[in-house]
Parts: sequence; structure tokens; C-alpha cells
Amino acid sequence: MNGRLREWCLGWALWRAPKPVLVLVTIVNVAALILTATLTPATRVTTHELLLFGILAAGAWISMELTRHIERRRVYGHKSSVAYIDTKAVWSFAAVIVLPIALAAAMVVTTYALAWWRVKNNGRPGIPFRWIYSCSTVLLGTYAAAAVLAAGMENYPGTPGSADMSGLIDLGAIALAASLRWGINYVLVLAAIAMADPTMPTRQLFTNFSEQLLDAGALGLGMVTAAVVVNNPFVIPGIVIAMVALHRGFLVHQYQLASRVDTKTGLASAGWWHEYADQMLAKSLERSETPGILIVDLDHFKSINDTYGHPFGDEALSAVAHEILAEIRDQDACGRWGGEEFVVILPNMQTESDVIAVAERVRRRIESLVLISPESADQPERVPLTVSVGAALYPIGNKISLDEFLLAADGALYSAKRGGRNRVRLAVSESQQRSALPHPHSKTEPAS
Repeated sequence: MNGRLREWCLGWALWRAPKPVLVLVTIVNVAALILTATLTPATRVTTHELLLFGILAAGAWISMELTRHIERRRVYGHKSSVAYIDTKAVWSFAAVIVLPIALAAAMVVTTYALAWWRVKNNGRPGIPFRWIYSCSTVLLGTYAAAAVLAAGMENYPGTPGSADMSGLIDLGAIALAASLRWGINYVLVLAAIAMADPTMPTRQLFTNFSEQLLDAGALGLGMVTAAVVVNNPFVIPGIVIAMVALHRGFLVHQYQLASRVDTKTGLASAGWWHEYADQMLAKSLERSETPGILIVDLDHFKSINDTYGHPFGDEALSAVAHEILAEIRDQDACGRWGGEEFVVILPNMQTESDVIAVAERVRRRIESLVLISPESADQPERVPLTVSVGAALYPIGNKISLDEFLLAADGALYSAKRGGRNRVRLAVSESQQRSALPHPHSKTEPAS
């Protein structure tokens, strides 16, 4: 038995993680263990508090049973590069408010154990160290929240006071405790994700930041649960029903997000980009701004796939996508148009020179990118990448649709391909009858 346990522990992905991740995970886990060992033995627990703990634990278990099929779909579709959101906080934060610190910590561990048993470890290999690390971050947040509540609430542990100034102060302390608990967990999880992949763009870390509103909702529902379990535990089934509805909202949001994101590059899908760009174009025209558009095509992509295989081709697509995102502004919108093509809409460009400047920066950035082929490690081959870019500026005084705008950029891209690739071509309307001057060292020309 000990041999099996040792083999299981040695097989953890933690030991293959980057050293900064290993150090952070170890520090956080040890800190959680030390605080637990220090704070919990001195806690006095009454029979009534044990009863409340049992009610909350039962509510957590029943809600997980009713939502585990939904949660398994969410876990299966979750990307490890973004923070994971669920609703365990409803029960564990309620415990922080109405139970002593030892039982509050026990509720955190109980909810994580239930979730691992009934949801996470569903016949597929899990990654235990991530689950344990996440539990440790919540424990640290729980201890910090308990300290705030002990200092700020008149009767802690317990529910807020009556509807007077003391009750208002109690609510303020609970709000501060919830914010602190969430902040500690979120920052530590993001730190681990960032350390696991230092090359990850910062914006990707906050891909699902809007979902944190759902986490805030779970904490708010936890405050309601605390009041309910103390004053009328028979209303707990209503909380469970709300949990089921909240989980369905989670799943719908995840499906919506999946339909909008290209899985290979992390960029917007073609359909979602077109919808978003159409709205952006309309807003630009309302504000009398002149948008630009780029179509970026990875040169010799078929040859890359044929020579090095499709997995390496996917790696090249992902690398190009990251470089484009790193070069454009936050207000620009980039999507994968299909195959090896990417498309970018650039609001408020004003002049052709502005569009050309962005296109040239993208082209040069990718031209400097070199990938290592998946050949033998003895003689790795450096694979350079280049792109051709078709650019267009929205024609002033000549209202056209987004599709017509794209067609102009596509024509310029075709001209760049015919001109030898690894260059920028600008679509010039007949009414303008002029072309922007290219940079002295650029490969930019007006499309004929």
C-alpha cells in the first residue's frame, strides 16, 4: 500500500512543472498546513456549530450531485491557461461567516474533496497538485477572511446584526472578507499559471475575467446561505435550486465562449469576429472614424505541414497568432479567418500610413520569429516564418459593407502573394488615386 502511494505521488505532474511553479506550490501548501495546524487545535466547537456544519456539508454534497454532469462538461472543456470558476464558495464562505475557524477550514477541504470525488476525477487522469494547490489558496483566503470578520463583526462567528449601524458595519466586514478571500485565491492561481508558461501573453491570463462576476455571485449567495442556515435551515433546498440554475448559467456561458474562440490559436472564430467587426465598423462610422483592416496569410503553410507534420503546423499557427496579438492594440480585434489566414480590424486609423505601419510591424515581428522543427534533438532545424499582408483603409465618402471591405483587403493580399510573399500590399480605391509612401526598408507596395 505504501509503495503504491509513493508511486502515485512520484507520478504527479508537479515534479515535471517549471521550478518557479514547484517553489510557489510548495510555499503555499506549507503555509496552509502551518496555519491549519496552528489555528484549528485551539478552536472550541459546540454541538450546535457541528450541526450547522453538517447542514452546510449536506447542502454542498446534494448540490454537487445535482450539478455534477454539468460541472464535468465544464471541467472537460476548461483550458488550464485560465483560472477555473465554480460555486463551492457558496458553502465554504457561509461556513466562514457562521462557524469557527476550524470548521470553516474543514468545509473548504470537504467541498474540494467532494468535487474531486464526484466531478474532477471522473475516470480521467486528474492533476492532484493543482487541486490541492487551489484548495490551499482558498484556505489562506479563508484564514484572512476570518481575521477580518473577527475584527469587524460584533458577534463573530454569526450572522450580521440587526438593521442598525452595527448591522451595516457587519455587512461591510463581510464584504471586505469576501473580497480578500477572492483576491488571495485569484492572485495565487494566476501567479501559478503565469509561471507555468512565461511566454503566455498577459491578456490571455484574464481571458475569462468576466466569469469572476459569477464567483462574486457565489460569494454573495454564500452570505445568504449563512443567514438561512442559522435562522431557517429548511430554506436550504431553495439555495440548492439556485445553485443548479447558476451552474446551467455557467455551462451556457462556456458554450457561448467556445463558439467564439478558435481552439488552435485562441483567437476569435471567423463567425464571431465577423459579428464583432461589423459592430465595430458601424460604431466607427457613427463617430466619423476611419477603420483599417488587415488580412494576414502565413506563407508556405502547406509546405510546412507537408514537411514537418500537422502538429507543427498548428504550433506555427499558434505562434503567429500570439505575435499578432502582441503587436496590435487592445482596441483592435483579431480573429482566425480560416486555414492559415488571420484578420484584424483596426479602429481609428485615419490614414493609409497608419494602416501600413501596423501591417509592417506585424510582418517584421513574424519575420523575426523562428521555430525549432520537431526533428531529432541532435540536429534540430530552425524553421523561419513569414507572412503576406493585405491591408485596406475604409474609403471616406463611399459607404461599403464589411464584406466589401474584406474583399478589398483580400485583393491586396492576393497581390502580395503574386509579388513574392513576405510583403505588405495596400488596397487603393480608384477615387483616392494615390498610394501611401512605403517605409524605406519595408516591402510595402500599393496593390495594382
